[in-house]
Amino acid sequence: MVSKNISKRSFFSSITPVNELEEENRLLRETLSQLREEIERYRSPALMVAEVVDVIKDKAIIALPNGNKFFVHVSSEVKNLMPGETVLVEQRNLTVVNRAISSKHFNVERFVILERPNVKWSEIGGLANQVREIKEVIELPLKNPALFKKVGIQPPKGILLYGPPGTGKTLLAKAVASSTKSTFIEIVGSELVQKFIGEGAKLVKEIFELARQKAPSIVFVDELDAIAAKRVDIGTSGEREVQRTFMQFLAEIDGFKPLANVKIIGCTNRMDILDPAVIRPGRLDRLIEVPIPDEAGLKEIFKIHTKHMTLDKKIRKEAILKKMKGFSGAEVKAVCTEAGYFAIRNNRTKVNHHDFLCAIDKIKKEEAEGDEFIRMFG
Repeated sequence: MVSKNISKRSFFSSITPVNELEEENRLLRETLSQLREEIERYRSPALMVAEVVDVIKDKAIIALPNGNKFFVHVSSEVKNLMPGETVLVEQRNLTVVNRAISSKHFNVERFVILERPNVKWSEIGGLANQVREIKEVIELPLKNPALFKKVGIQPPKGILLYGPPGTGKTLLAKAVASSTKSTFIEIVGSELVQKFIGEGAKLVKEIFELARQKAPSIVFVDELDAIAAKRVDIGTSGEREVQRTFMQFLAEIDGFKPLANVKIIGCTNRMDILDPAVIRPGRLDRLIEVPIPDEAGLKEIFKIHTKHMTLDKKIRKEAILKKMKGFSGAEVKAVCTEAGYFAIRNNRTKVNHHDFLCAIDKIKKEEAEGDEFIRMFG
């Protein structure tokens, strides 16, 4: 009996290692197969991205990113291809092998700031005339379009805010977006200029498509002069691409319906270099200057930015305002912030007169250093 038990144990113990080895071999074979598939993927050539211009039976005209167009075959697996779609093509014969659904559009969110501002008109000081004009041109048509139909006139499609930096141009645009409960789409003009031919124009088109989807909306183009500078007859390929982008921008403005609920606000510090085409009647034809605030404006702005500050009773506001003569609204805000920091550094919760004087001197010094830097390297 003992010998029989021993033989059974040895038999089962011999089976166990065999099963383990077989399992291990199976795992190794699967791993090897996966590695071979991965190597094949690495060896296979990359596919190019192109845009379909037209479809003719089982063939298509495609446009590559460099602007070249080709008449190519379409794989039988790609059904119902439409012009405007983005597709993947082989590098050797440019045959269309698949759709590129995920890359059909630009990732517009990378180029724009999309928000619903909560800036109130009461937060803007020293710009009463500018506020009145913007309310007439932007706010009233969005809030009461029927009024314009009754009168029989067409409101401007957009406005141009121009003036020195820091005077409140962006703040005005955000305030009108807030008052009309519109989506605020902020674009920096230099971001619209892309590397490859036609991409800047395509981006402009898709930004305005986004504006229509999010309507009522306000498209705010900062640094408009980056794409709307005066055109030249002869230029580099980069300058010609800027002009293509600019022409698409003009086409989008012209394409809007007269009472559409999408408005455009351009912004520039260099009114002198703008192309006349962008400010002609029917486009951004309402020009609103946003200047450096005068004495009354400075007083309003200072009051707005010190409204929530804990101030010492001995502060001489007239002397502070006199010393800030020529400051922009942004610089007045910076002075108030810096004065608060001076108080914090001295372990105080009240901001005194000396804090404001030190803050003004600091802002003036930084401005002078900035001007010197521009003279040396600008």
